[in-house]
Amino acid sequence: MTVERSENRTETTGCPRSIGETMTHYVYVLECADETLYTGYTTDVQRRVDEHNAGAGAKYTRGRTPVELVHTEPFGSKSDAMSREYEIKQLSRTEKRRLITPDGRGRGDTGD
Repeated sequence: MTVERSENRTETTGCPRSIGETMTHYVYVLECADETLYTGYTTDVQRRVDEHNAGAGAKYTRGRTPVELVHTEPFGSKSDAMSREYEIKQLSRTEKRRLITPDGRGRGDTGD
């Protein structure tokens, strides 16, 4: 079943937003329990991480819990956020590591 949401309603409650209220859109990167990285889009990062950890997130993360939030980027529009999500998904694992950590290393990486 697909639920469509109007642009003038909040994602979590479906209630109308007040006039002039803007929604922040986020691209996020998760590190899964198997040390793989998952990139996604949301308007509520904590809710989405909780969904992934509850097994209700993306199919990719369901067998790879727990997941840990390792990177977020805010955007003013859904279009900009989704474009950035696509860009990140095109990066190599090494490039993603550089994005999410200053030294390019994550959990379990030895740097070799």
